Amino acid sequence: MYKTGLIQHAKRLSHLVSEARMSSQPNVYVTRPDVDISGLELLRKSCNVTTWSKALPVPREELLREIKGKDALYCALTDKIDAAVLDSAGDQLKCVSTISVGYEHIDVQECKKRGIRVGYTPDVLTDATAELTLALLLATNRRLFEANKEVYNGGWKSWSPMWMCGQGLKNSRVGLYGFGRIGQEIAARIVPFKPALITYTTRTARREEATKVNAQRVDFNEMLGLSDFIVVCCALTPETKEIFNAAAFEKMKPNCIFINTARGGVVDQKALCEALESKRILGAGLDVTTPEPIPLDDPLLKLDNVVVLPHIGSADIETRKEMSRIAARNILAALDGCEMESEVFV
Repeated sequence: MYKTGLIQHAKRLSHLVSEARMSSQPNVYVTRPDVDISGLELLRKSCNVTTWSKALPVPREELLREIKGKDALYCALTDKIDAAVLDSAGDQLKCVSTISVGYEHIDVQECKKRGIRVGYTPDVLTDATAELTLALLLATNRRLFEANKEVYNGGWKSWSPMWMCGQGLKNSRVGLYGFGRIGQEIAARIVPFKPALITYTTRTARREEATKVNAQRVDFNEMLGLSDFIVVCCALTPETKEIFNAAAFEKMKPNCIFINTARGGVVDQKALCEALESKRILGAGLDVTTPEPIPLDDPLLKLDNVVVLPHIGSADIETRKEMSRIAARNILAALDGCEMESEVFV
């Protein structure tokens, strides 16, 4: 009996110690349960982690309720993190870390005003996004999705010399809007296809990087008029919002293929649809739209000269795993008062 009492006492003591340890650990809210488990495991080693339960964006009301009292927030680009969310969190919130390279969904200025640090996951997804961009470009200009449908709907009757012909990259002129890490990697992947010219438009010259791929810097309007292919690989900012509008599409060549793997907000989508319907431009390949997901009745989805993908630019298994870990490591560093692996400084 004495031994039984000692065992029960030890269990109670262990439970109290466990509770005390948990109460002293930072509290983290994760808005997506479907991130790779390796990132969550990193957090759980030293934090109390609460996670939204469904593999869908967390409802606004749920986020406002669950963020209360948390020390850190692990979020995604589907979550709007603004003053209302920060107010609900309370003064103890130390950091917000997003599993994305873009951070326009976070009010960074409001975070900085409150001393809340912001982390993101840039470099790791560069190669995956560049690969997907090239795949989308090829699928669009060589009409792969159109041709695939013809196999299944009976449209393929026989071999025909000019049927389903697209335009090649060889001897073409390719324009890149944006020439950061992703833009440079896209250019490097295009070079083996032997284009006649690669141009880019960006705020900074980046001459050394351009030399590696023999690219020429031009202004925006010149790029629009020169290019057989235009690839958007810029950040979404107030300056770039809907920069590809009706006036921009009017300046493009009739054979131009327009590719966007950056952000949907860079494009006036209605103007793009009108340019495609009227054959003002030849085709478009989009990994991003406004809104996301694009409604099933959107007129873009009715056009044969458009390829639309569901925002899968960084959807490479190893890339997404490392993004999960970086987002977690950003939080752990911020909670320890250390330098983040990837921090937003504005």
